[in-house]
Amino acid sequence: MSGGLLVAGTTSDAGKSVVTAGICRWLVRQGVKVAPFKAQNMSLNSFVTREGAEIGRAQAMQAQACRVEPTAQMNPVLLKPGGEQSSQVVLLGKPVGEMSARGYHGGRQQRLLGTVLDCLAELRATYDAVICEGAGSPAEINLRRTDIVNMGIARGAGFPVLVVGDIDRGGVFASFFGTVALLAPEDQALVAGFLVNKFRGDVSLLEPGLEMLHGLTGRRTYGVLPFRHGLGIDEEDGLRVSLRGTVRESVVAPPVGEDVLRVAVCAVPLMSNFTDVDALAAEPGVVVRFVDRPEELADADLVIVPGTRGTVRALEWLRERGLADAIARRVAERRPVLGICGGFQLLGEHIEDDVESRAGHVDGLGLLPVRVRFAREKTLTRPVGEALGEHVEGYEIHHGVAEVTGGEPFLDGCRVGQTWGTHWHGSLESDGFRRAFLREVAAAAGRRFVPAPDTSFAALREEQLDRLGDLIDQHADTDALWRLIESGAPRGLPFIPPGAPA
Repeated sequence: MSGGLLVAGTTSDAGKSVVTAGICRWLVRQGVKVAPFKAQNMSLNSFVTREGAEIGRAQAMQAQACRVEPTAQMNPVLLKPGGEQSSQVVLLGKPVGEMSARGYHGGRQQRLLGTVLDCLAELRATYDAVICEGAGSPAEINLRRTDIVNMGIARGAGFPVLVVGDIDRGGVFASFFGTVALLAPEDQALVAGFLVNKFRGDVSLLEPGLEMLHGLTGRRTYGVLPFRHGLGIDEEDGLRVSLRGTVRESVVAPPVGEDVLRVAVCAVPLMSNFTDVDALAAEPGVVVRFVDRPEELADADLVIVPGTRGTVRALEWLRERGLADAIARRVAERRPVLGICGGFQLLGEHIEDDVESRAGHVDGLGLLPVRVRFAREKTLTRPVGEALGEHVEGYEIHHGVAEVTGGEPFLDGCRVGQTWGTHWHGSLESDGFRRAFLREVAAAAGRRFVPAPDTSFAALREEQLDRLGDLIDQHADTDALWRLIESGAPRGLPFIPPGAPA
């Protein structure tokens, strides 16, 4: 077998990432050597591969669905928004500069098509099948000329396209028809059919509509996936704790101790890698919520200041909202606070930033003995260490270089009393360390909370990926899907007018 598929969507968040991961897990369980691919991803949630390349977290999780190591070839272009008008461009895992949306779509993006097709060719030479994820909608006619992630990739690789629609939002039939009808004839010839996502109710009531859609477009529906809670893999930019849903919607595990532990995560601007808190939400008895008001910190046993693509901007936001003062009061009262990456940096004494915000010298919150200088080279590593007597693994993605001048060592950062800071993302996924950390937090908060002795974050992830594979196996026409991946789009698919404008 040697083939592939592009999973497109009628809209952003239609379920492309989840469906791609589900198809990958279904294929690998059939003995197929498969890899994920997304030519261009826009996300503040990223991951570091073993070779030190930065890619989107969704592609890293899709690689896990394939049971392979993620590589830069799986997500050759990553755009990390730094504001309303510009993004950092990460090419083959390394940042190559900031660019406005107009500048990127005005020429730079099209020049990258050769690079992304080369990466796809490398994967195709190595794997039996490559399952590609599109971005947004393939019918964004204003962007088609420079597209390198939807129909540009499908045309370049000759891949069939499966269009996913979220029926829970409504309007799925119009979205399916309109998506096809706004594509050029050459693009339409690759759109094989549709996949309905997040359906609630009796499928027999939907079937007449699917038959009419087939009559109108000449394209079949390859499956109707039922609505399931907690199936989101690592998010691109949605504010959702993905594994929390998996745990809470399956067997509800009561707290092991007498109390629950409340965690408040400050929803700072340009928040990045907020997936760090998924591991906390997976613990029975831990309640995680995102907050943006100081009064919401009052009953929290732990406050987390997460990573951000705009450290100085996040610092200003905390001060404007009154959250900075609330955090300072917590520290004075020796109540637990954890800063991760950008959140760690702004807890320090001062920041020298001529790279990210270009604000120069900025006073931090002064809650940790740390001075931060932003370097032009980005740190991209996969550190391993020990903290609280437990083995810890993580990954680092930051321009800020921290000079720690006091406190107790804590991973690469420090600890003063119950205030902790580190650049390590993903450290809480290390089960033994997470339990030790939660025990410290509970003791400091005066809570009779006890971490569950057997929660395995890695096992929960595998369970989640298997559930995605089950969805495809049980609710998609897998024989037809197999033929599509192996042989391409059916011949003779009709053109649906009007097509893309000239």
